[in-house]
Amino acid sequence: MKPAVEIVGAQVPRHVAVIMDGNGRWAKARLLPRIIGHQRGSDAVRRVVEAAADFGIEYLTLYAFSSENWKRPMDEVGDLMGLLRLYLRRDLAELHANGVRLKVIGDRQRLPADLMGLIEQAETQTRANQRLTVTLAISYGGQDEIVNAARRLAQEAAAGQLDPATIDCNLFASRLETAGIPDPDLVIRTSGEKRLSNFLLWQAAYAEFVFVDTLWPDFGRDELMSAIREFQARDRRFGARKE
Repeated sequence: MKPAVEIVGAQVPRHVAVIMDGNGRWAKARLLPRIIGHQRGSDAVRRVVEAAADFGIEYLTLYAFSSENWKRPMDEVGDLMGLLRLYLRRDLAELHANGVRLKVIGDRQRLPADLMGLIEQAETQTRANQRLTVTLAISYGGQDEIVNAARRLAQEAAAGQLDPATIDCNLFASRLETAGIPDPDLVIRTSGEKRLSNFLLWQAAYAEFVFVDTLWPDFGRDELMSAIREFQARDRRFGARKE
């Protein structure tokens, strides 16, 4: 990876989250199998991770596979699982050498056992890295995450481990899978769609949203820079009013 590149003019978002959308449409437009679109999408992940580190972004969260994606045809699900395996095997050494910490959020119990093992190995190997934290949301759903956090707090209260009166936003956030990671400053969605699709519903409460028409396989350094420029032009008030 290249040395950090200063983005002149305003503050760089500390945490950028991306809904990577459009692999299938990219392939369809070229009369190619969907798996080719997913493969090109995997290449885009590599470009964006490198660019994020260069730009000085500290946290990058990528929506790789939603809890609803299990409803897709089994052959496509199998292809996506295979690409995740390939990414972890192919890129882990380079990520580690460049100071990237890798995390995974989502219901990993639904994943194949060998993929769970690769995830655990990647998280353990990169745990101490500090240049950039890349979080892959795999088998992830924001509603399930919130329900699970509420269930954990309810269980702790029932066991007498906490007073329900002490539950506030900070305590609730500490039971989410993203505990320890700052909320996203910027959420980008590719392919022209304008919805969250069950992604980081709690965490994105005050994020800035940038929707781009570019399909994910065509997204790269320049597109990320453009989204950051748009973020920098926003007036973020977090519910307050500037005099």
